[in-house]
Amino acid sequence: MAMQRRFAVAHEDVFPKGAFLKGEVEPVQDFNADKRPDGSRPQQRDKDTGLPLWQVVVLDADEEAGKKDTAVTVKIAAPHQPVPPENKTPFPWTPIEFVGLTALPYVDDNGTRPRLAWSYKADDVCEPGKADVPTSARPDAGKAA
Repeated sequence: MAMQRRFAVAHEDVFPKGAFLKGEVEPVQDFNADKRPDGSRPQQRDKDTGLPLWQVVVLDADEEAGKKDTAVTVKIAAPHQPVPPENKTPFPWTPIEFVGLTALPYVDDNGTRPRLAWSYKADDVCEPGKADVPTSARPDAGKAA
């Protein structure tokens, strides 16, 4: 059977040198939905699970990544806003790892010449090396953002 849509990928296959959270976890706005009376937009929902979608911008630590691939947006389908791990580094970027990462290739034709690009979605985000630990057993589980 050919792959129909998204396919599972290992975090280390996509980010072999690591990934660093830049900024905060934010809701994905649904630009296809009508605006609310206050002018805001509702949160987009995942087409497969119906869960709210959140997004993070990560920096790819691979020195060979092209300039369009250095900062990557990853969406996370989760019932509640994911809580990233605590930053234990002296730098403004938090090392992270994605749990349940999937990829979807598409053609990005926004530039002068089309290119193959990737859309990434994950189930959760955690401290590097902790992706195999269930969310409920992690020390940061249940902390508010």
